[in-house]
Amino acid sequence: MPIRVVLVDDHPIVLQGLQHLFERHDEFTVVDACADADTALASVRARQPDVLVLDLRMPGRSGLDLLRTMFNEHVACRTVLLTAAISDDQVLEAVKLGAAGLVLKESTPETLLECVRTVHRGEQWIDRDTVTRALSTVLDREAAEKEASRALTPREIEIVRMVAQGLRNRAIAERLSISEGTVKVHLHNIYEKFGVDGRLELLLAAQQKGLI
Repeated sequence: MPIRVVLVDDHPIVLQGLQHLFERHDEFTVVDACADADTALASVRARQPDVLVLDLRMPGRSGLDLLRTMFNEHVACRTVLLTAAISDDQVLEAVKLGAAGLVLKESTPETLLECVRTVHRGEQWIDRDTVTRALSTVLDREAAEKEASRALTPREIEIVRMVAQGLRNRAIAERLSISEGTVKVHLHNIYEKFGVDGRLELLLAAQQKGLI
Protein backbone atom coordinates (compact mmCIF):
# COMPACT_ATOMS: atom_id res chain seq x y z
CA MET A 1 0.00 0.00 0.00
CA PRO A 2 1.36 3.45 -0.85
CA ILE A 3 2.04 5.95 1.92
CA ARG A 4 -0.91 8.35 2.00
CA VAL A 5 0.28 11.94 2.45
CA VAL A 6 -1.38 15.30 3.12
CA LEU A 7 0.76 18.31 2.19
CA VAL A 8 0.42 21.77 3.75
CA ASP A 9 2.15 24.97 2.60
CA ASP A 10 0.79 28.47 2.09
CA HIS A 11 2.97 29.13 -0.99
CA PRO A 12 1.29 27.72 -4.13
CA ILE A 13 4.59 27.16 -5.95
CA VAL A 14 6.06 25.23 -3.01
CA LEU A 15 2.86 23.24 -2.53
CA GLN A 16 2.73 22.30 -6.20
CA GLY A 17 6.41 21.37 -6.14
CA LEU A 18 5.88 19.10 -3.12
CA GLN A 19 2.93 17.46 -4.83
CA HIS A 20 4.96 16.75 -7.97
CA LEU A 21 7.84 15.40 -5.87
CA PHE A 22 5.71 12.82 -4.07
CA GLU A 23 3.61 11.91 -7.12
CA ARG A 24 6.77 10.97 -9.05
CA HIS A 25 7.21 8.03 -6.65
CA ASP A 26 4.71 5.17 -6.72
CA GLU A 27 5.24 4.45 -3.03
CA PHE A 28 3.41 7.71 -2.14
CA THR A 29 -0.13 8.93 -2.75
CA VAL A 30 -0.95 12.60 -2.18
CA VAL A 31 -4.50 12.52 -0.84
CA ASP A 32 -4.71 16.30 -0.36
CA ALA A 33 -2.70 19.51 -0.75
CA CYS A 34 -3.74 22.32 1.60
CA ALA A 35 -2.80 25.99 1.77
CA ASP A 36 -3.70 26.69 5.41
CA ALA A 37 -3.96 25.05 8.82
CA ASP A 38 -7.77 24.96 9.03
CA THR A 39 -8.12 23.17 5.69
CA ALA A 40 -5.36 20.78 6.71
CA LEU A 41 -7.08 19.93 9.99
CA ALA A 42 -10.33 19.14 8.19
CA SER A 43 -8.42 17.05 5.65
CA VAL A 44 -6.57 15.04 8.32
CA ARG A 45 -9.85 14.31 10.08
CA ALA A 46 -11.64 13.29 6.89
CA ARG A 47 -8.89 11.47 5.00
CA GLN A 48 -6.79 10.07 7.88
CA PRO A 49 -3.46 10.14 6.02
CA ASP A 50 -0.44 8.15 7.07
CA VAL A 51 1.81 11.24 7.21
CA LEU A 52 1.15 14.97 7.36
CA VAL A 53 3.89 17.12 5.79
CA LEU A 54 3.38 20.50 7.45
CA ASP A 55 4.88 23.91 6.79
CA LEU A 56 5.85 25.55 10.09
CA ARG A 57 5.50 29.22 9.16
CA MET A 58 2.15 30.19 7.69
CA PRO A 59 0.05 33.36 8.02
CA GLY A 60 -2.85 33.04 10.43
CA ARG A 61 -2.52 29.71 12.19
CA SER A 62 1.00 28.32 12.00
CA GLY A 63 2.09 24.72 11.76
CA LEU A 64 2.68 24.70 15.52
CA ASP A 65 -0.85 26.04 16.06
CA LEU A 66 -2.18 23.11 14.05
CA LEU A 67 -0.05 20.65 16.04
CA ARG A 68 -1.42 22.12 19.28
CA THR A 69 -4.99 21.67 18.07
CA MET A 70 -4.34 18.11 16.94
CA PHE A 71 -2.68 17.31 20.28
CA ASN A 72 -5.48 18.84 22.37
CA GLU A 73 -8.23 17.25 20.29
CA HIS A 74 -6.46 13.86 20.05
CA VAL A 75 -6.28 13.94 16.26
CA ALA A 76 -3.64 11.29 15.57
CA CYS A 77 -1.39 11.62 12.53
CA ARG A 78 2.35 11.20 12.10
CA THR A 79 3.68 14.65 11.26
CA VAL A 80 6.77 15.96 9.49
CA LEU A 81 7.52 19.66 9.94
CA LEU A 82 9.00 21.40 6.91
CA THR A 83 10.56 24.79 7.60
CA ALA A 84 13.16 27.31 6.48
CA ALA A 85 14.08 28.09 10.09
CA ILE A 86 13.05 27.00 13.56
CA SER A 87 13.92 28.24 17.06
CA ASP A 88 15.06 26.05 19.93
CA ASP A 89 11.75 26.66 21.73
CA GLN A 90 9.83 25.58 18.64
CA VAL A 91 11.90 22.40 18.28
CA LEU A 92 11.10 21.34 21.84
CA GLU A 93 7.43 22.25 21.58
CA ALA A 94 7.09 20.38 18.28
CA VAL A 95 8.60 17.25 19.85
CA LYS A 96 6.30 17.56 22.88
CA LEU A 97 3.30 17.90 20.56
CA GLY A 98 4.21 14.70 18.75
CA ALA A 99 6.03 15.82 15.61
CA ALA A 100 8.02 12.84 14.42
CA GLY A 101 10.06 14.50 11.68
CA LEU A 102 11.78 17.80 11.01
CA VAL A 103 13.23 18.79 7.65
CA LEU A 104 14.72 22.15 6.68
CA LYS A 105 13.64 23.52 3.31
CA GLU A 106 17.28 23.81 2.32
CA SER A 107 17.52 19.99 2.40
CA THR A 108 17.44 17.85 -0.72
CA PRO A 109 14.13 16.43 -1.98
CA GLU A 110 15.38 12.93 -1.24
CA THR A 111 15.93 13.92 2.41
CA LEU A 112 12.26 14.82 2.73
CA LEU A 113 11.17 11.60 1.05
CA GLU A 114 13.39 9.51 3.31
CA CYS A 115 12.10 11.39 6.35
CA VAL A 116 8.50 10.58 5.41
CA ARG A 117 9.40 6.93 4.87
CA THR A 118 11.11 6.79 8.27
CA VAL A 119 8.25 8.50 10.07
CA HIS A 120 5.74 6.18 8.39
CA ARG A 121 7.67 3.23 9.83
CA GLY A 122 7.03 4.66 13.30
CA GLU A 123 10.51 6.09 13.78
CA GLN A 124 11.71 9.66 14.39
CA TRP A 125 13.63 11.82 11.95
CA ILE A 126 14.81 14.71 14.11
CA ASP A 127 18.52 15.26 14.44
CA ARG A 128 19.55 14.37 18.00
CA ASP A 129 22.08 17.22 18.13
CA THR A 130 19.31 19.70 17.23
CA VAL A 131 17.11 18.52 20.08
CA THR A 132 20.01 18.39 22.54
CA ARG A 133 21.12 21.92 21.65
CA ALA A 134 17.55 23.20 21.90
CA LEU A 135 17.04 21.57 25.30
CA SER A 136 20.33 22.95 26.60
CA THR A 137 19.48 26.48 25.43
CA VAL A 138 16.04 26.42 27.02
CA LEU A 139 17.32 24.97 30.29
CA ASP A 140 20.08 27.58 30.47
CA ARG A 141 17.54 30.34 29.91
CA GLU A 142 15.18 28.94 32.54
CA ALA A 143 18.06 28.76 35.03
CA ALA A 144 18.98 32.38 34.28
CA GLU A 145 15.35 33.41 34.68
CA LYS A 146 15.11 31.70 38.07
CA GLU A 147 18.36 33.35 39.16
CA ALA A 148 17.08 36.77 38.07
CA SER A 149 13.74 36.19 39.81
CA ARG A 150 15.56 35.37 43.05
CA ALA A 151 17.77 38.46 42.76
CA LEU A 152 14.94 40.92 42.06
CA THR A 153 11.87 41.68 44.10
CA PRO A 154 8.43 41.31 42.47
CA ARG A 155 8.18 45.12 42.25
CA GLU A 156 11.61 45.33 40.57
CA ILE A 157 10.60 42.67 38.02
CA GLU A 158 7.44 44.67 37.36
CA ILE A 159 9.49 47.80 36.72
CA VAL A 160 11.90 45.96 34.40
CA ARG A 161 8.96 44.81 32.29
CA MET A 162 7.53 48.34 32.19
CA VAL A 163 10.92 49.65 31.04
CA ALA A 164 10.82 47.01 28.31
CA GLN A 165 7.46 48.44 27.22
CA GLY A 166 9.14 51.80 26.68
CA LEU A 167 7.63 53.56 29.72
CA ARG A 168 9.58 56.42 31.24
CA ASN A 169 10.01 56.94 34.97
CA ARG A 170 7.04 59.28 35.33
CA ALA A 171 4.70 56.90 33.50
CA ILE A 172 5.92 53.97 35.62
CA ALA A 173 5.35 55.99 38.78
CA GLU A 174 1.81 56.89 37.73
CA ARG A 175 0.97 53.31 36.83
CA LEU A 176 2.30 51.96 40.13
CA SER A 177 0.99 54.87 42.22
CA ILE A 178 4.43 55.62 43.61
CA SER A 179 6.71 58.65 43.34
CA GLU A 180 9.10 59.17 40.47
CA GLY A 181 11.93 59.24 43.03
CA THR A 182 10.96 55.76 44.22
CA VAL A 183 11.11 54.50 40.65
CA LYS A 184 14.64 55.91 40.35
CA VAL A 185 15.66 54.13 43.56
CA HIS A 186 14.26 50.85 42.25
CA LEU A 187 16.10 51.28 38.93
CA HIS A 188 19.36 52.06 40.75
CA ASN A 189 19.01 48.83 42.75
CA ILE A 190 18.17 46.85 39.61
CA TYR A 191 21.21 48.27 37.76
CA GLU A 192 23.45 47.25 40.67
CA LYS A 193 22.02 43.72 40.88
CA PHE A 194 22.45 43.18 37.13
CA GLY A 195 25.77 45.03 36.93
CA VAL A 196 24.53 47.29 34.14
CA ASP A 197 24.63 51.01 33.47
CA GLY A 198 21.50 52.33 31.80
CA ARG A 199 18.25 51.14 30.27
CA LEU A 200 19.69 49.62 27.11
CA GLU A 201 22.07 47.35 29.02
CA LEU A 202 19.24 46.51 31.42
CA LEU A 203 16.97 45.44 28.58
CA LEU A 204 19.69 43.27 27.04
CA ALA A 205 20.41 41.61 30.40
CA ALA A 206 16.70 41.11 31.15
CA GLN A 207 16.18 39.53 27.73
CA GLN A 208 19.13 37.17 28.22
CA LYS A 209 17.71 36.14 31.61
CA GLY A 210 14.24 35.53 30.19
CA LEU A 211 12.50 38.26 32.15
CA ILE A 212 11.12 39.91 29.00
